[in-house]
Amino acid sequence: MHYAIVTETYPPQVNGVALTVRALEQGLQARGHRVTLVRPRQPGERDTVGDALHVAGLPLPLYSGLRFGLPAAGLLRRHWRGDAPDAVYVATEGPLGWSAVRAARALGLPVATGLHTRFDRYMREYGLGALERIAWAWMRRFHNRGDATLVPTRELAAELSAHGFKRPLRLPRAVDTHRFSPERRDVAMRSQWGIDARQLAVIHVGRIAPEKNLALVVQAFRAIQRVRPDARLVWIGEGPSRAALQREHPDFVFRGMQHGDALAAHIASGDLFLFPSRSETFGNVTVEAMASGVATVAFDCGAAREHLRHGLHGGCVPPGDATAFIDAALYLASDDRLRAACGAAARRAVSGLRPAQVAADFDALLQGLTPRGGRHGSPAPA
Repeated sequence: MHYAIVTETYPPQVNGVALTVRALEQGLQARGHRVTLVRPRQPGERDTVGDALHVAGLPLPLYSGLRFGLPAAGLLRRHWRGDAPDAVYVATEGPLGWSAVRAARALGLPVATGLHTRFDRYMREYGLGALERIAWAWMRRFHNRGDATLVPTRELAAELSAHGFKRPLRLPRAVDTHRFSPERRDVAMRSQWGIDARQLAVIHVGRIAPEKNLALVVQAFRAIQRVRPDARLVWIGEGPSRAALQREHPDFVFRGMQHGDALAAHIASGDLFLFPSRSETFGNVTVEAMASGVATVAFDCGAAREHLRHGLHGGCVPPGDATAFIDAALYLASDDRLRAACGAAARRAVSGLRPAQVAADFDALLQGLTPRGGRHGSPAPA
């Protein structure tokens, strides 16, 4: 089979969407399929490299290093007329994504979209709640132009159905349990953080930005410090809020952006992971922390709703309940034996999440798409 994947973001950019899209691409290739990747051209790149098609793009305001693709419907129609894919997957809702859906529709190609970003919740987190309804309408219009909308959780599929999305289908996520493992724990790295084996390392991993609800991380950690004065808070990631946090809290440890094995070692070297974000469609880092054997506190949504069990793997608390979040963090921070048991149970809970199965499910969903006008079988959930 020949598939086309269209995305506005892709490594070396580091974010959940870019890494998820690359994993899907590699999974299809490992199954013997040909994949044409369509994405914005980075400075110095050629228009085409192998099966990659690079289109014009511009820097994304407020997100250093990220670009969005300009509309390319005409280019894609010409390209796909001469080398038609069996199905198209559009991972992002930017100008390039919209034009890719239009091009696929015009050629009668089956096309699935992926909902990776909760723009409705971003409006709320940035104090623009009045635009939340507009965000829903815009997202619904885009995704309903495709033959299916792929989402990572049952919760999100149900929510989209309630908001008028016509064909939300669940495509589960997985985690690389060989890379993310308790065996990556690094005593020397903890020493660099100023933490010995007996001290408590509280970690946060992700973009350091307003939409991540980071004030709650600070609140929870300061509460922990009152019962564990030896605790340190370690931030792994970059973002626009870092400078202010670093200025206002000089005792925090900032490790910047980490990748690959270095990221895995940073996560495994922590003792307690706090993840208060409410704007994720999934939150890959939740299952990465669980696979690393680190007790986790998160709200009961996204990956936590799917995999994190309260009291067994850490704390999974009602969405938006800051008091419950802080209480769960305090409970785990004050009991070393319980925290270790939760980390070990979390590792066992996600050990069966296999990337190869996600690739097989993705393959089946794309092969089962029915374009408007009909050519393939009807889409069925993986």
